Amino acid sequence: MGLLEDLKTKVLTADGAMGTLLYSYGIDFCYEELNVRKPEVIENIHKLYIEAGADVIQTNTYTANTIKLARYGIQDEYEALNRAGVEVAKRAAKNGEYVLGTIGGIRGIRKDEHSLDEIIESLVLQAKVLLDAGVDGLLLETFYDLEELETLVKTIRIFSDGPIVAQVSMHDPGVLLNGMKLNDALQHLERAGADVVGVNCRLGPYHTVKALENVELPKNSFLSAYPNASLLDVEEGKVVYESEAEYFGRAAVELRDEGVRLIGGCCGTTPEHIHEVKKHLSDVLPMENKEVITTKEEVIREANVSKFEPLHEKVKKGRSIIVELDTPRHLETEKFLEGAAILQKAGADIVTMADNSLASPRVSNVAMGSILKYEKNVRALAHITCRDRNLIGLQSHLMGLDALGIHDILAVTGDPTKVGDFPGATSVYDVSSIELLQLIKKLNEGISFSGKPLRKKANFSVAAAFNPNVRVVERAIPRLEKKIEAGADYFITQPVYSKEKIIEIYEATKHLDTPIYIGIMPLTSLRNSEFLHHEVPGIKLSGEVLERMKAADGDKERAQAEGVQIAKELIDTAASLFNGIYLITPFMRYDMSVELIHYIKELDEKVKGGSHVVETSH
Repeated sequence: MGLLEDLKTKVLTADGAMGTLLYSYGIDFCYEELNVRKPEVIENIHKLYIEAGADVIQTNTYTANTIKLARYGIQDEYEALNRAGVEVAKRAAKNGEYVLGTIGGIRGIRKDEHSLDEIIESLVLQAKVLLDAGVDGLLLETFYDLEELETLVKTIRIFSDGPIVAQVSMHDPGVLLNGMKLNDALQHLERAGADVVGVNCRLGPYHTVKALENVELPKNSFLSAYPNASLLDVEEGKVVYESEAEYFGRAAVELRDEGVRLIGGCCGTTPEHIHEVKKHLSDVLPMENKEVITTKEEVIREANVSKFEPLHEKVKKGRSIIVELDTPRHLETEKFLEGAAILQKAGADIVTMADNSLASPRVSNVAMGSILKYEKNVRALAHITCRDRNLIGLQSHLMGLDALGIHDILAVTGDPTKVGDFPGATSVYDVSSIELLQLIKKLNEGISFSGKPLRKKANFSVAAAFNPNVRVVERAIPRLEKKIEAGADYFITQPVYSKEKIIEIYEATKHLDTPIYIGIMPLTSLRNSEFLHHEVPGIKLSGEVLERMKAADGDKERAQAEGVQIAKELIDTAASLFNGIYLITPFMRYDMSVELIHYIKELDEKVKGGSHVVETSH
């Protein structure tokens, strides 16, 4: 009798965590290496779970794929490690216990580290080795990304008709990372060809049971659940789980009541937990029918209507000017507030503030944006980097912006900390700028990063950065198109210092409907020019500009006048091709930006009804 035949009439007990025990032993290298280096350690753990009552054990192969093994430089050993993992488990399973070959998920929040094709190729290689080594089925576990798991199941089904257990990890109870409900996700996996569908990891017994209350009994597969022992905690730098084994055993009965037929444990569980599961399930039969608890759909309110026209809509109709004014590095904010008010009075549509540019701390742009809005009646655009905040901080930050009524934002990756004032600080980068764009758009649908409803939609107009200072602009277009697909409403470029580059940008992007604001930053001196050209990533000056600033070197007023004149000449070209102009104010010299705003206004007046304000999305 095989695993699937047994599940027709029985509730089977699976094993618990492997990593938890190895962690407790103080092992600090790749756990899968133990299959070869110290197989007796792994075999002993298998035996402990079997003695505790496990009917099903899993191989110690969770990360034994080429992608994850590459972290340790042993990706070429994947076949040996997987085969050894199966051999060790089968030696321990002497009384007919089922051995499942374990394959762990790879994708998390970030999806740009490896393509889906690369991931599937790696996991399929692993699956074929496990199957060839003689496992009784495959256990695909801890998959946060449904697309990854569903694709893997379908691919394995092409070459194997053996049992597949496919388990997702929920981001929140009953909800996956992509916002899909657990019941819908399990139906997807069943249709893909999985024989057993379920959940594991991240959540403890209570939340796992609550999530399964909303899950229907599958028509052509069985349910599984491997909860964590509890929510994790950290004590003195060590990960700990507080759950008592007897409590876990009682929860197993509740899981059975929700229709689960394969019950094991994930992080924090030990042979004691599995012993209690077996004890509590020894006299129970599978549930043949269940009443699904239906939860009331939360109504998501529409976003508050902004009193301002979104910039990406305004710039499609005519001239639009954004001016950047960096918040102070110190606590004297009066000049900044004064400058922002003057810039708006001069004709700027919005004042934008970087998010600790060049990884140097400044007064929070959210705080300054709020003061500008409520005390100075100035519209503010806040940059948001991926560098300084993890996902929790990013969502909290964005929710705060929405609460403040600041709906104009620029999503950027952010300069690495090593270039700033605190080179030893940690760069977070939980997500890239493209992924941040996607998450912000989820907020605009009233859905949190974790997929939970937020009761109300946000109303963000989101800009993305565009660095055109590359040898061939056309090669940068695919990344722009990815950002558009992710949700970018418009683009803001790095400062450009040649007319030829502006024309090149226009020719390379004229097929795009997404507006572009061309960055113009007046130079203040030769030293400033050379610093930007040689040391600031993403900025390059033309030879002509450098020569002109060199000619004015030594005369401060002449150098600044030359910098403004160069900016005006660049504006002549940019304003004839693009509706959006992005002025970057150097060193709080907002008088220079004011002069350039007036110049743009005069240009538009001279050619009113003519060609300067173009009737295109640009």
